[in-house]
Amino acid sequence: MELWYSEKHTEDVKFSIKVNNHLFTGQSDFQRVDVFESDEFGKFLTLDGLMMVTEKDEFIYHDMICHVPMATNPNIKNVLVIGGGDGGTVRELTRYPSIEKIHMVEIDKMVVDVSREFLPITSSKLDDTRVTLFYEDGIEFVKNKPNTYDLILVDSTDPIGPGEGLFTREFYRNCFEALTEEGILVNQNESPYYEGDAREMIRASQKVKEIFPIAKVYQFHMPTYPSGHWLFGFASKKYDPIKDFNPSKWEEFGLKTKYYNTDIHVGSFMLPTYVKEMIESGTC
Repeated sequence: MELWYSEKHTEDVKFSIKVNNHLFTGQSDFQRVDVFESDEFGKFLTLDGLMMVTEKDEFIYHDMICHVPMATNPNIKNVLVIGGGDGGTVRELTRYPSIEKIHMVEIDKMVVDVSREFLPITSSKLDDTRVTLFYEDGIEFVKNKPNTYDLILVDSTDPIGPGEGLFTREFYRNCFEALTEEGILVNQNESPYYEGDAREMIRASQKVKEIFPIAKVYQFHMPTYPSGHWLFGFASKKYDPIKDFNPSKWEEFGLKTKYYNTDIHVGSFMLPTYVKEMIESGTC
C-alpha cells in the first residue's frame, strides 16, 4: 500500500509527496506535529498538516532569511529569532563569528524536541553557547525590550493558529521598538500567487510600511511551499538592502552557501510586475 502526504494549497490545488515512513505524530498544546520520510525530499516536518521544512530544500529558506540582512549590515551582534523551532535559522546565524548573542523564542517546545530528534540537519546548532532558547509566546516576548536587538527574524508559520499574532501592527510596532537604531526586521511574508496567500502578503507589507522608514519585499523559490514562489519582508530603521549593500564586505566572512549569493541578494528585490502592482495598489 502506498502512503502519500497531501496538502491543499487551495480548494482546487493539492500537493503530494510519496512517503516511506511516518516517523512521528503528536499533539502539542498548540498544534499537531508530524515527521515523515520520503525518497524525494528526505525527512520533513509538518504542523497541522502544513509543510514546514524538508531535508532537501530547507537550505533555500534559511539562506535567504539570514544572509540577506547579515550582508546588508555585517556588524550585527545581537539577534532575536521568533519561531524557527526546527533550528535552521539559528544554524545559519551561528556561522557568523561576529554575532555575540542569539535569542530564539519558540512557543511550542514539541517542535524543537522533535526537530532535535529527527532533523539534526537543521537543529544541530541549537546548543551553541551563544544561543538561548525561550519557550514562550514571541508576541509577548518582544514587548518592553527597547533598543535590544540589531536583527529580528520572524520565522513564523502562516497567519493562522499560533502564528496569527505575528502578522499584526502591534507586533511589528513592538519589533520596531525592540530594534537598535541600526536594526533590521525580516519577516516571513507569504506568497503572492494564490489569492488567499496574496491577501495576507499585501496586509503584512502594508502594516510594516506604516511603521518602518525602509520597507521592501524580496523573493525566493521554495519547491515545497504553495506555488513555489515565496516572499520575505525586509524592514529597517537605517539600512537599505540595495543602496547600503557591500558585497565584498559579506564575502570576507568566507561562507559557503547553497542558494544565497551576492547576485541573488540584489536580484531577489527585483519583483515581478504583478507582485509590485499588488503591493502598490493593496489589492490582489
